[in-house]
Amino acid sequence: MPAALRHDTPAPVSFGDRWRGWRDALLASASFQRWAAAFPLTRPIARKRAAELFDLCAGFVYSQTLAACVQLDLFEGLRAGPRDLAALAARTAIPEAAMESLCEAACALQLLERRGAVRYGLGPLGAALLGNPGIAAMVRHHAALYDDLGDPLALLRGQGRERRLAQYWPYALDHSGAALTRDDVAPYTALMAASQPMIADVVLAAYPLTGHRCLLDVGGGDGSFLAAAARAAPQLQLKLFDLPEVAAIARERLGSAGLAGRTTITPGSFYDDPLPSGADVISLIRVVHDHDDEAVAQLFAKVRAALPAGGVLLLGEPMRDMAGGSDGVSAYFEIYLRAMGQGRPRSAARLRELLTLAGFSQVRVLRTRIPLIASVIVAKS
Repeated sequence: MPAALRHDTPAPVSFGDRWRGWRDALLASASFQRWAAAFPLTRPIARKRAAELFDLCAGFVYSQTLAACVQLDLFEGLRAGPRDLAALAARTAIPEAAMESLCEAACALQLLERRGAVRYGLGPLGAALLGNPGIAAMVRHHAALYDDLGDPLALLRGQGRERRLAQYWPYALDHSGAALTRDDVAPYTALMAASQPMIADVVLAAYPLTGHRCLLDVGGGDGSFLAAAARAAPQLQLKLFDLPEVAAIARERLGSAGLAGRTTITPGSFYDDPLPSGADVISLIRVVHDHDDEAVAQLFAKVRAALPAGGVLLLGEPMRDMAGGSDGVSAYFEIYLRAMGQGRPRSAARLRELLTLAGFSQVRVLRTRIPLIASVIVAKS
């Protein structure tokens, strides 16, 4: 058999691969690790790497400490000021010794701060969480994700029982939404609504809508993003497209917000139905990463068909390589969406490629205040 056709023919080894192989062998050496921890110039790096590795090992304990604080409404209970350990224990029906363990763990994570010998107040991260109720809602929701991750290999191999996360996001199982009831869609719609204010702030700061006439929000949930856009751009006419039972929730929410006269709501599924026309800007806010490439390509084509010449697609969601130097967003969504059963985190370059294939031009990536929450792409039809 010719060498070129043999499956065991080794690939050429690049200089970069050789360098990384040398580096990996060095870092894996116990003797080098001892030397690096003792040598003054490498000691800070060794300590930093050791702390990072410990954080990976202890991450679940950290997240469960946060979950316990959220489930006990501990941050809300400290909003008015510090409280002593006995009062916290009595308020939460947790034994005092166990409450002390929780509070001390939360202090180590900057969720709480020790105030004297037996009093605790809000820490910097706990106080910040109070200002972002969507984070607490996501923490409560994570119980389903943690349940699915109890056996990570079974998840990756597609083995075992039906996943709780897929049940939580029922459109992952029923793309048309025809069989979904109000009870099916209400939990995830409420979760998305809780986190929309901070998403909307980031997206609308990056791309103000004051120059547009009509906005169509596809997958718009209960209308929270539309309501934020309406406040920021009073001239906008509003349209929303989502699954029938979600659209019914949006109708009620936007009506109670006094926006019924400015809003047209169309129920449907972008898998099966065309998008409504008439808008000069169409938004996809945290929609695309929930779906596989084939569905995203189909969605982009439908968006372009619904836009007039020169119309704008506004896309906002977390993206690979855009989270301020940290790729934790990619790590999170790779596993989260695997548990959900569909979707992938994508880089801005991959999204640009899919948009170009759909016929969009002038695809631009915009800076946002907090890329960890959302990055923004705009493209012209």
